[in-house]
Amino acid sequence: MSQIGLTFLFLGIAALLLLGNILRADIVALMLMLALGLSGILSPQEAFSGFSRSAVIIMLSAFILAEGLRRSGMTERMGLFIIKLFGKGERQLIFGVMTASAVLSLFMNNIAAASLLFPSLSGVARRSKVPSSKLLMPLAFGTILGGMATLLTTTNIVVSGLLRDAKLPGFTLTEFAPIGLPLTLAGILFMVFWGRKLLPDQSPAQRHEESEESDDLLNTYQLSERLVRAKICKDGSLDGITLEKSGLREEHHLNLIAIQRGRSTLPIEAKTILKGKDILLIMARPEDSMPESLKDMLEVLPSGEWQQDYLSTPDMKLIEAAIAPRSHLASQTLQEIRFEQKFGAKVLAVWRRGHSIRTRLEDLPLEFGDGLLLQGTEKSLSLLRTEPGLILLAESAPSTRMTLRGWLTTLIMAASLTLAIIFPNLIAEIMLSGAVAMVLIRTMNMDQAYRAIDWRSLFLVAGMLPVGVALNKTGASTMFANTILSSLGGAGHLVLLAGFVLLTVALTQIINGVAAVTVIAPIAIVTAQKVGMEPRSVAMAVAIASSMAFMSPLGHAVNVMVMGAGGYTFRNYARVGIPLTILLVVILLIILPLVMPIG
Repeated sequence: MSQIGLTFLFLGIAALLLLGNILRADIVALMLMLALGLSGILSPQEAFSGFSRSAVIIMLSAFILAEGLRRSGMTERMGLFIIKLFGKGERQLIFGVMTASAVLSLFMNNIAAASLLFPSLSGVARRSKVPSSKLLMPLAFGTILGGMATLLTTTNIVVSGLLRDAKLPGFTLTEFAPIGLPLTLAGILFMVFWGRKLLPDQSPAQRHEESEESDDLLNTYQLSERLVRAKICKDGSLDGITLEKSGLREEHHLNLIAIQRGRSTLPIEAKTILKGKDILLIMARPEDSMPESLKDMLEVLPSGEWQQDYLSTPDMKLIEAAIAPRSHLASQTLQEIRFEQKFGAKVLAVWRRGHSIRTRLEDLPLEFGDGLLLQGTEKSLSLLRTEPGLILLAESAPSTRMTLRGWLTTLIMAASLTLAIIFPNLIAEIMLSGAVAMVLIRTMNMDQAYRAIDWRSLFLVAGMLPVGVALNKTGASTMFANTILSSLGGAGHLVLLAGFVLLTVALTQIINGVAAVTVIAPIAIVTAQKVGMEPRSVAMAVAIASSMAFMSPLGHAVNVMVMGAGGYTFRNYARVGIPLTILLVVILLIILPLVMPIG
């Protein structure tokens, strides 16, 4: 098989793995890099060249600089100041949230920017009586929009590196701003005046909180159909044994929510001794609610009111939380974490991709973006605050007092950005110097700096960058370009530009944006050179199009991050994202030729 054929085969297999969500994007990228190297398509130096590219150094440095800025307290101050500046109405708050998130994403990773504002939004929503479901998707979209206006977005860095591979000048730090800022403003105004009307009226937790009906939470999370009240039979096999030996959870998959003895509620602890006539509140699947083996131990009671009252007792709190980006809790089960023992809080339900998961939670591997409905005490809340892998959604972000080190950190960030603008050919060196300076002044230590880096993204980019080399070296880019030209070559430069934009947007909704631009950008650059178009303009359009990840939660990790807490479904993203994407594509095709001539 020819090298072009092998390259297409490897790309096809990688696409299937990504589209089918069979393997993570970063491991697919590394496998693709190894396949290109082992097959002889690329030399060892070319195959591993992604790890030495300036694009990877810029990304690595940007993660550390952003973490330093977060630790300084400046980003939190900026975000909350902008939110407070715009008042308490729904429109004003959406404008403020999106502006704050867009401004933060100019300097830092989109997920990091969203993470700073995410915890405070529930508190802002409560105080202003604006549903958090009206703010969380705008928060995510604001970070994505802001990322269009800066080089410091991963896909923009990658495309800039691919331009350099083609012996063309890369993009400077501010070169995206003349196009990205109008798109950001258009996206914000769309959400303020129209998009907000397409969002769900309330998140699940807020429907409970704002309802006057005590059982509303049960209906919202569909908990009532899974809750059973049962009385322990006197002298039965459960009478007099400890909870850990009862087998209710391990053998029968029953999630015990509460134990009532007379007028008292007992703690759900392993050593708690069950007694006859105790009333248990159990969460279970319909088929598990009363196994045959339990009929001599428990007597099922009428639903009653106690189950609703228990969830809102003064001693117990309902706490919302989400699994944080790069959280060590992701992929672990509650049982492996020993969640209940560690935090003294019980997970009542998990909200994932628009659906409530209510039973057999102990064995459910957690995922990034999961929303957790927790039940615990004030002490539980204090313990949960100390867990970096969780984002508590019910609290305002704590105020951070700026120290001398914080001001120095902010100064280093400002200096790094300023010098990167003045000396565009030294962006990687300048930003890495800024990251090292933050470690030297002890804003963070090296271990904390390493933890700040999103290694998944870094390995994804390093693994995918050699694909562009392979496409150019084998002539695959030229073959693609000739095919495109034979189909659209006579239609004009603007139609060709629109074709690349639409193709990039479509791929970005279903596979990682980095993977999309790594394949499309080299082809777009070669095509532009063949027909006399300005290749940097076409590359700019592809880079910006790869950020239009609005139509599906799978398009960007920040969409997944807010999905659970906002109670969003795939349909919600499509309803809001499709018209928003159409608007931005049209504006991009109008503005880009005015700012950067396309031919």
